[in-house]
Amino acid sequence: MPARPLRDLIDFARRNSPFYAELYRDVPEGVADLARLPIIDQAAFWAANTWPDNRLLTGPLTDAGVYTSGGTTGAPKVSPWTRTEHFDSTSAFGAGMVRAGLRPGHRVANLFFAGHLYGGFLYIEAALHNAPVENVRLPVAGHTPDEDVADLIAGFGVNVLAGTPMKLGGVAEAVLAKGVDARSVELLLFAGDLLFDDLRPRLAKAFPGAAIASLGYATVDAGLVGGPVPGDDVRVHEAFPERTVVELLDEVTGEPITEPGVRGRVVVTNLFRTLMPIIRYPVGDLAEWVDAGCRRFRLVGRTVEGARVANVAMAYEDVRAALAAADPGGAMTGMQMVERRWDGKDGLVLRLACADEPPAGLTERLVEAVYAARPLYPDCVEQGFVHPLIIEWVRPSELATHPRTGKLVQVVDERPHS
Repeated sequence: MPARPLRDLIDFARRNSPFYAELYRDVPEGVADLARLPIIDQAAFWAANTWPDNRLLTGPLTDAGVYTSGGTTGAPKVSPWTRTEHFDSTSAFGAGMVRAGLRPGHRVANLFFAGHLYGGFLYIEAALHNAPVENVRLPVAGHTPDEDVADLIAGFGVNVLAGTPMKLGGVAEAVLAKGVDARSVELLLFAGDLLFDDLRPRLAKAFPGAAIASLGYATVDAGLVGGPVPGDDVRVHEAFPERTVVELLDEVTGEPITEPGVRGRVVVTNLFRTLMPIIRYPVGDLAEWVDAGCRRFRLVGRTVEGARVANVAMAYEDVRAALAAADPGGAMTGMQMVERRWDGKDGLVLRLACADEPPAGLTERLVEAVYAARPLYPDCVEQGFVHPLIIEWVRPSELATHPRTGKLVQVVDERPHS
């Protein structure tokens, strides 16, 4: 599907989506400047994306693939893609893989996760199928034991491993433990989370001849965001030409950032997706421009929309709702999510405010409630990918606030970003 001119996309969304009609009620007709449009409020966006009585989509759901995004509590967060939208997106992503180092004839083990309407594995499989170079696709999937993947590398001469950083790290451990000769692996492609420097020594030891690169930057809900940029810094990406528009906005004022090195939240507009239009959608990440032309940006962390622990998305409002339901006495008076990293793994600390001492047993009940609401988290704990959830009780005054506004900082990312 060819990209639409921005003015046509805005007019189409306004005419056919009740959500966008309401959002743009005070926007003059014929606007073609993104800066004159409001930023999407994620809570309102997903509230309109209900089943039945959907107010977000621009037409009936007749020929589409449906994937999920976000947490598992509250209204279902589903993201439909038409056949042509999916093909266009995965074709562009496949071309980005070539820029990242995919070569003709490479044997690629797809280690992303599948099931429960999750789109990661299927999206990468389609991107490999639609890539502009021949390749051999090995649909392994992330739930395959690391030891089995190590055997596949040795037996089939795998050239490329594509997966989340945590899965690549697990396979590296299995390769080292079994003494597998993994010299056939030339390229490690990651996506779904940042790859931290503390993982590199393990990867280099297990795969001494492999380069490391980003697969690209995309999400189930927003779709394409940025393609990989060749170079040493794997966090640098750029918008897909004629496909996406990426803006970096000040977290407090909402003003566009045009100066390199200044952090702002990533907001994306998709120029070819029309069934579920994505116009000035906050992806949930922070980035900074690395060039004066504001084309290339470097990912530096997460915003207040939620935390991501390894490949587990932890939407702030979903986690808070789970905690509130398990705390009928109202002991918790405030909540802050703190992302940390130690011993080579991510961990999540829920910093909860309480005026007095919390009731006995409440901490354990709250952990169980979050695990029940986001079962992928305890699954990853069991597999050794992330640390168990930690609850830290503090006084209300000890919650971090923004120095300029005094507002609560919902998500504090204390992981290294240099």
